[in-house]
Amino acid sequence: MSDKQKTKAVQNGDAGAPQGEQPGSAAIAIAMFCVLLLSYTLMAGDRYLFPVLAADIRKAFGFSISTTGLLSTIFTLGLGLGGLPTGYLLTKYSRKTVLMIGIVMFSAATGLTTVVDGFLTMLICLALQGIGMSMLATSMFALAANYFSRNRSAAIGSCNFCYGIGGFLGPFLAGILRTTYGTWHMPMQVFSGFGFVMVVVIAVTVRPWFSETIHVAKALADSSGAASLKNRNTIILTILSLIHGLSMYGFLGLYPTFLREDLHYTPADAGKVIGFFGIGALGSILGGWLGERMSPKLVLSGALVSVAILGYVFYLPDLSMEAREALTCVYGVTGSSILYVNLAGYHVKALRRSLSSRGSGMFVTSLYAGAAFGGYLLGALKTANGWQFASQIEMSLLCVVGAVLALGLRSSEMSV
Repeated sequence: MSDKQKTKAVQNGDAGAPQGEQPGSAAIAIAMFCVLLLSYTLMAGDRYLFPVLAADIRKAFGFSISTTGLLSTIFTLGLGLGGLPTGYLLTKYSRKTVLMIGIVMFSAATGLTTVVDGFLTMLICLALQGIGMSMLATSMFALAANYFSRNRSAAIGSCNFCYGIGGFLGPFLAGILRTTYGTWHMPMQVFSGFGFVMVVVIAVTVRPWFSETIHVAKALADSSGAASLKNRNTIILTILSLIHGLSMYGFLGLYPTFLREDLHYTPADAGKVIGFFGIGALGSILGGWLGERMSPKLVLSGALVSVAILGYVFYLPDLSMEAREALTCVYGVTGSSILYVNLAGYHVKALRRSLSSRGSGMFVTSLYAGAAFGGYLLGALKTANGWQFASQIEMSLLCVVGAVLALGLRSSEMSV
């Protein structure tokens, strides 16, 4: 290939295609991307299985509330730990290969949860599930950002959109399967089997000219932003990410258990309620757009105050199911579409462009470090003094503290 042809290939999104294989049309590329997005939707749905089924698993094994809470959120530890190894693997192997390994890992781990004999083995399975999810997610973002370089935000936004769809359908289907077959094993086995089916579909349909595209990025000069992680904005954002990880994943991990054990919701109804968080997460593209155009202080403080109020209301005993669905949807908007998306974005903007990967890494590490123990902390607080007390401490009080801290951000020191 001549230099002129290579340049044209880069401009058209064909760079990196293996020699001897001609790139296909944009329509074919989009069709292959849709196959991968289906696998991403599966991942999101798989992530919500354990919280919906936690009451059954707790009963079967005799786990305490705090132990169940830890199991509900430990996958996030694997999700955070899997980032660096996945980055290394992507330098050695193709994105398609790493992505498929990730699906195999989290699907196998999901299936193995139905045959474990106790706490430790289940903890290991759920942590491995998180590592597999990390491999899939990291590969998907790299692929989307490179092939669809001219519409990068839309491509990555479509991944978040599909995560929201999976977040709604996963717990809903888990509840239906649990009720229909009378066992918590069936939802796990169905999702595990579907994952292996997707591996075969991806292996057959996704071509290297699409998955391995590499664009030559234009050099961008650093324009403001801190020269290291030791700066005011990054320190504040790291604390906020820890708080948000604790509060959001504590809620997601144990709210279905509260609905089932204290309010006696059926598995299907509990899954339906928590699934509305996924509907709220569908607004992630709009949430990112607002974050780009408004003050970080206003965006983060406002969202954290909203979460604090929701944390106070969520565990009131007399709310109707419809009210709980609406409140969970609002939390999906504030917690996922606004807080999650913009914390990630502001971590990057707090640093110079050349340090953007460090900003992303700090976000993932801090948020998921808090998330891994969110369920355990909420469960321990509940055991001490009930659900309302636990939520008022972990969601309301912590988020009010976060809202005050967010006022200390300096947008003038962020990169342009």
